[in-house]
Amino acid sequence: MTDLIPMTALGAAEPRELRIGGLSLREDDGLALASLALPQGAPPVAPFGLALPGPGGLVRGPEGLGAFWTGPGQWMLEGTDRAGTGFAAQLAAEAPGARITDQTDSWAVIEIAGPGLGALLERLANLPPASVAPGCAARTGLHHMSVFLLRRSETELAVLGMRSQAGSLWHVLETALARLAA
Repeated sequence: MTDLIPMTALGAAEPRELRIGGLSLREDDGLALASLALPQGAPPVAPFGLALPGPGGLVRGPEGLGAFWTGPGQWMLEGTDRAGTGFAAQLAAEAPGARITDQTDSWAVIEIAGPGLGALLERLANLPPASVAPGCAARTGLHHMSVFLLRRSETELAVLGMRSQAGSLWHVLETALARLAA
């Protein structure tokens, strides 16, 4: 029998961390993600008591729960430190009739923290500043990748990219931080 060893999206036993200047990068392997889609004509839901946001919106609730809009009638819900806890099943119980898909292992999540995120965002994405203001979420291109940018606060940004591109995503972010600090 094969012995399987859990690893992060970047291929290590522990999440990668790096600090350059005043900003830090941290791979977040504990964030649970699940997509929620409502059938056409279904009544609105408020899973975990969260009011699901409209286009470009990001909401944070108690206990590390949050949601962001991904398309008409579609959202991604997140749970801090809930990877491996059956988050999608918990969400399904909160939103009967909704279409739920576990997305935790599909995405690499890199958290960026510190002052000066605005200058970094200018280098990363060709987006109007208002679309990446605190409390906003945006899907955009970053080099050759499609990513979600979640602006959690003035000093916190999460970048979600496809897990299969985790190494490229880390490299792009590390390079941008190094150039900004130079």
